[in-house]
Amino acid sequence: MSITPGASSNAVPADGSRRDFLVRVARGALAGAAVAIGGDVAAQPGPAPLPRATEAVTPFRVMTSSAAISDARRRLQATRWPERQTVDDWQQGVPLATIQKLVAYWRSAYDWRRLERRLNAYPQFRTGIDGLGIHFLHVRSRHEQARPIILTHGWPGSIVEFLNIIGPLTDPTQHGGQPEDAFHVVLPSLPGFGFSDKPTGSGWGLPRIARAWSVLMRRLGYTDYLAQGGDWGAGVTTWMAKQHVEGLAAIHLNLPILFPPPLEGEPNQAEKATIAQLIAFNDKKSAYAKIQATRPQTIGYALADSPAGQAAWIYEKLGEWTDSNYEPEREISRDEMLDNISLYWLTNTAASSARLYYESFATDFSTQRLDLPVAVSIFPGELFLPPRLWGERVYSRLFYWNEAARGGHFAAFEQPAVFVEELRAAFRALPRGG
Repeated sequence: MSITPGASSNAVPADGSRRDFLVRVARGALAGAAVAIGGDVAAQPGPAPLPRATEAVTPFRVMTSSAAISDARRRLQATRWPERQTVDDWQQGVPLATIQKLVAYWRSAYDWRRLERRLNAYPQFRTGIDGLGIHFLHVRSRHEQARPIILTHGWPGSIVEFLNIIGPLTDPTQHGGQPEDAFHVVLPSLPGFGFSDKPTGSGWGLPRIARAWSVLMRRLGYTDYLAQGGDWGAGVTTWMAKQHVEGLAAIHLNLPILFPPPLEGEPNQAEKATIAQLIAFNDKKSAYAKIQATRPQTIGYALADSPAGQAAWIYEKLGEWTDSNYEPEREISRDEMLDNISLYWLTNTAASSARLYYESFATDFSTQRLDLPVAVSIFPGELFLPPRLWGERVYSRLFYWNEAARGGHFAAFEQPAVFVEELRAAFRALPRGG
């Protein structure tokens, strides 16, 4: 992932006056200083250039330089910490001692190569869609009746969220299921995330991504398939259903986008409780979204420069949004959390991932009335818990709604077994052919 700066030389001609000679020497010295400064910047280890994507579906492997990993450790060692928070909880953000423990582990014990090997054990690909290279995993089931499904992650997540469910989905008979529970799994990285290309212009919002996923599934030969998502993935999946993209039979959401609330008359007590959750989130926990929706470039400078800052920015959400009472390690291992954090750091995608908020948070991430079959799973640690009544008002073909016993916003990440059973139960309820 390193870049080697080119050399430069400045020759001084023999002719000319002494004054001209000194001026030229000075200019050469300044030019040399500029080259040296620029060279220092260029020499900083950065992400390996992604291979140029065409419409061909091209195999891909993760390859990270040792220099990039060493640079991360060096930066972690040099972290300048602020003073301790003035409260004894998470009201002001991640407590200092908590994030220091995570960073110390990242610096001294975490092994990125473990994740690299794990990713490279799956079939990975890149393909060009609408001018952008899209990275994805494509794992086919051995069961003939398997149904294709495309699962979409959100922020601050990645394909890492879904790694523990690939086996149960593709090979259910080895994981407590039946052959009819089998899926062919497609896991794309959102534009600007992971090993997908970073958009260089505006316009890559949810509707455009939804169309790109339709192209991807057709390119893989799937003419009848399912889609699933939470967080931004719920937004992409919702827009796939809204646009009736070719081949989509049904969707499953673990964050149904039902806000502002679809109210009819005076809200009942359950509706009032959910409205209170939405108000509390907006007032006390949505600063990250407002920053990324309005100033993704500015926050990107800080997060691209400091791995400790990147870790805190993501770990805060793992603490607040998991069903863990601010102890995310109870549900997700420290190594798995750092897999996700390191993926953001080593691909330098803090700013590019934040731009999805700029593109769609205030516009496309909104309630959409759908007339395709919709299944919903509500996890108790989610940001808000909408009542089924709201789903029935918005999704005219709601065929499954269930409240899971455990799990939060990162459902597949923190409770993979529960998440898999929700998908199985939901699509068992969907007749073949939709």
